[in-house]
Amino acid sequence: MIKKLFLEGWTGEPKNTVYLLINKYGLPNEASSRRIIWYNNGPWKRTIVHLDIVPHNTPTPHLDYLEQTIDYKVPVHFFDNLARFDGSLYPDRTAGEATAKCDQEAANFMALNLMNDIVTGKRSVEDARHAATEIEKAFRLKGQFSPYTTGFLFSKQFNTADPDVSSF
Repeated sequence: MIKKLFLEGWTGEPKNTVYLLINKYGLPNEASSRRIIWYNNGPWKRTIVHLDIVPHNTPTPHLDYLEQTIDYKVPVHFFDNLARFDGSLYPDRTAGEATAKCDQEAANFMALNLMNDIVTGKRSVEDARHAATEIEKAFRLKGQFSPYTTGFLFSKQFNTADPDVSSF
């Protein structure tokens, strides 16, 4: 009954994803007509399913509506490289967070794992884009999941916020 109330007006992939996440993580912490939010669900600091979708063509056409956030301190000099790697990857320096937005949790794990590879020097942007294509091809077309799509390949970070310095 509760699920039906907060999903009234929702259709398609975002609605199906909400049901999948409820089965995996339980009822959300917040629900509105446009977004549904879980906090501290599994490995995530925050998960948001948006009713409004954004078309995204990399590495294959899909819709972005599943936003998942972790605590992660991205050095400022990597922001441009991460934007070149994936336009749906959002580092937030002040909050000390990194967010991936895609259509599947597996793709969000992959994006954040490849982000970590870039930040730690394991991969170049071009190599990470190529890896994303191959990894997504395997799980979207063949149902073959890699460690990049099933969890984090790096340790959880703490004390990641950077409030910057006051200038007056």
